Amino acid sequence: MKRPLAAALGVAGAVLLVAASSHGQDYPAKPVRIIAGAAGATSDILSRHLAQQLTARWGKQVIVENRPGAGATIAADVAAKAAPDGYTLHITQVASFAAAVTLYKKLRYDPIKDFAPITLYAETPLLLMAHPSMPPKNLREFIDFAKKRPGQINFASASPGTVSHLTTELFNHAAGLKLVHVPYKGSGAAMLALISGEAQFSSIVIPNALPQVKSGKVKAFAVTSKNRFAGAPDIPTAAEAGLPGFESTAWFGISAPSRTPPDLISRLNRDIVEILRARATREWMLAQGAEPLPSTPEEYAAFLSSEIVKWRKVIEISGARAD
Repeated sequence: MKRPLAAALGVAGAVLLVAASSHGQDYPAKPVRIIAGAAGATSDILSRHLAQQLTARWGKQVIVENRPGAGATIAADVAAKAAPDGYTLHITQVASFAAAVTLYKKLRYDPIKDFAPITLYAETPLLLMAHPSMPPKNLREFIDFAKKRPGQINFASASPGTVSHLTTELFNHAAGLKLVHVPYKGSGAAMLALISGEAQFSSIVIPNALPQVKSGKVKAFAVTSKNRFAGAPDIPTAAEAGLPGFESTAWFGISAPSRTPPDLISRLNRDIVEILRARATREWMLAQGAEPLPSTPEEYAAFLSSEIVKWRKVIEISGARAD
């Protein structure tokens, strides 16, 4: 009796193994959703482009579901609690993944334990900018100017805990300044504050900032990326402009709920990376103020761990809180 039972168990195990390995073959069999933050935000724009590309590739509808609020942590919480079947994806970002673990005392999800990384998706630098009435003509002059006026220069951010806020706090620390934080509700409101002169300084993502620089409504001192941004090659990096080693970007990744089958993660990585490596995708992203950032799941995981450490230091030094 033992041998037939063992044989039956062996057959059952083999059937389960075949079923598990075939996830990627018939996927997707129904619509897939991408959980994003606020409508109109950079993450939403990037998500909708990805949804269009995947819909065309798979022949199955991919939709974007917006869950705004709390620095994109609401969207992340919804995605973390979704079924790990490959039919829910999440566009991740600095505020809700790298910074949230330190910014929030009670975070309802763990960016590492509750998610399976698929690939880094895109990044966009920020622009370090000032109101046109400010005397300094470049970043080095601004640093010297601000050092002589501690606590007298305001900087506008897109809200507490956002990459706009944290990048300027990082700039404060790196340059030895005491710029005063004034939070606003979104990048648009922060941009308006800078244009009007209500704030004298800000760091805002390129998609929101570059049009205002080109129109002369604000002046840009530097981009915060390691290399110059291809869409604005005349603007120097912060390192070139007088702050060696300074780097900060608003990055985005694609993740799935943890325990999503490895074969589905591999399939998703392959398909999304192929989209990101296409010339048309790069041209489209550059027009939006971003650049594609394809990676392996392992590279994405290592990058996220390093970003958590980086922003923890900045948050602890600045004393920033989001709750």
